Amino acid sequence: MTVSAANMAAEDLPADFDIVILGTGLAESVVAAACSRVGQRVLHLDRRSYYAANWASFTFNSLLTWIKEQNEEPKPEEVKDWSSLMEEGEELIHLANSDSASITNLQVFSFTSEEEEEAPNTTEEEKAADEDAVKESSETESADSKEEEAGAAEKEDQPAQTEGEEPKADQPLPSSPSNPSEPVRKKISYAQLVKEGRRFNIDLVSKLLFSRGSLVDLLIKSNVSRYAEFKNVTRILTYRHGNVEQVPCSRADVFASRQLSVIEKRKLMRFLTSCMEETEEQTAYNGRPYLEFLRNQQLGESLQHFLLHSIAMVAEDTPTEEGLASTRHFLRCLGRYGNTPFLFPVYGLGEIPQCFCRMSAVFGGIYCLRHSVRCLIVDKDTNRCKAVIDSRGQRISCSHVVVENSYLDADSTKMATPPRYLSRAILITDSSVLPSDSDQQISMVTVPPPAAGCPAVKMVELCSSSMTCIPGTYLVHLTCQSVGSAHEDLSPVVTRMYRTTESQDEDQRPSVLWCLYFNMADGSTLQVEGHSLPSNVYICCGPDGDLGHEHAVKQAESIFQKILPEEEFCPPAPNPEDIIYDGENTFTEEDRGAVDKKDLQEEENNGKSQEENQEQQSVEPEE
Repeated sequence: MTVSAANMAAEDLPADFDIVILGTGLAESVVAAACSRVGQRVLHLDRRSYYAANWASFTFNSLLTWIKEQNEEPKPEEVKDWSSLMEEGEELIHLANSDSASITNLQVFSFTSEEEEEAPNTTEEEKAADEDAVKESSETESADSKEEEAGAAEKEDQPAQTEGEEPKADQPLPSSPSNPSEPVRKKISYAQLVKEGRRFNIDLVSKLLFSRGSLVDLLIKSNVSRYAEFKNVTRILTYRHGNVEQVPCSRADVFASRQLSVIEKRKLMRFLTSCMEETEEQTAYNGRPYLEFLRNQQLGESLQHFLLHSIAMVAEDTPTEEGLASTRHFLRCLGRYGNTPFLFPVYGLGEIPQCFCRMSAVFGGIYCLRHSVRCLIVDKDTNRCKAVIDSRGQRISCSHVVVENSYLDADSTKMATPPRYLSRAILITDSSVLPSDSDQQISMVTVPPPAAGCPAVKMVELCSSSMTCIPGTYLVHLTCQSVGSAHEDLSPVVTRMYRTTESQDEDQRPSVLWCLYFNMADGSTLQVEGHSLPSNVYICCGPDGDLGHEHAVKQAESIFQKILPEEEFCPPAPNPEDIIYDGENTFTEEDRGAVDKKDLQEEENNGKSQEENQEQQSVEPEE
């Protein structure tokens, strides 16, 4: 998504703003949208060449460029003398020039041949043998584009998966068709990945949206949801005893499950019903492990595994009150938009910060990439930031500054706890970890820790209908709390569940075509305890390790309330049909009572009378 924003690349910026925001991560972007919406003049800058910072999505080719940039040593920048821009009673605070410490230990592996062979899902007409590589590449690109359009149309036309419907685990892998007359799908080459690279959208961070989570509520309330599309996560899976299994989490899933006996189904339904209300029996286990509570409910090993790792998604030693709270949140999110609690944005999570940036731009926010702030100008007497000096040496006055933590020197901040890191792996694979009768499954997979002291791994598997990878491939994200490097933490999981050069045995596991490992700073541990910054400078931290977005939304709302305590946080933006232009006068929804309905109908198209009658209805999607 390209955000509509003012292009100030060739001219000076305005000299006065209410709020200057550095960094375009999710929290900063929400603050920008909320402030612009209530009439604040916002300048939003980012020193990077792309939006969303560590929340960004890249095409495959752009990701390769990003990897190269991350591996380069940051160039020391010449320190300039800005004293000529200062007035009496002012002092400067210099900002950091690089955020290289937030991403470390990048390792890339390619398990495909370098030469292009044949594109996936080719038709019979395209399978003419012995064609030269140039002609084959041209035909493949055309065929893939047509097939993607047809697949998208088919996906739109087909009904959603009904409750209780279970994918067939015994279905053959797509790469191994049982009918020898069907076209054989060959392994995709690295050249094919590069050639089709623009059709990938690869997120740096891996998260999902809880259907009743704070981010979904904010998207609906603010009307920002109209800038994006979302897909339901269709399956909850878990890795147990060396196999991937589907987790029955809704009532329909439980009764349709073939994994559970009739007695287990009754026990599970009884527990799911009882845990929604707090009881004396539950409070008696406060402070004791959730696993102990589950065992004392006479639940078998399978049910304990599903409830602990895939529904509550907590560790074995998590206190019972926290485990029950997570279980209730999961259950409340079921059924709002689909058969699981989760949504995923089409084209990747990097769309969400850009949606809020777009809202800010609509209400007058000014955006500049590859542009930053070098210094803060502080009034010594009041300890407030009066202005900033940008990378072109322009002094810009402001009332408040919101800054991503990577812009701050270590000397300027004191962290509440030692920083932690997340281990991340991004895989491109040739098939799903659990093949079914549909190749358009979006799956959330939980991988419990293999031993005490090891982290649990959350895995999200995306199909081509999410517009994050090409047909015939899956994009897989793995995340856990770091113990060592990302490769040390996650490669054992990858080699157990996938075929790589390290696992040559012939089996039915999916093959890894390409993978990237890296460590990312955990934003939840970067809370600033104290700092020497001015009182009107507010700090945002990057992505945290939770599956949802609550941490970023809470940050944004807290900062907004400190800046504008009397204003509403992200009030709804008016829909275009709610604004009617009559000469020089602009009529909004509040003005409509004073406007004759007959006159409005004469100005509008004949087919809009129904919209007129329905304009007061809620914009919230139907549940």
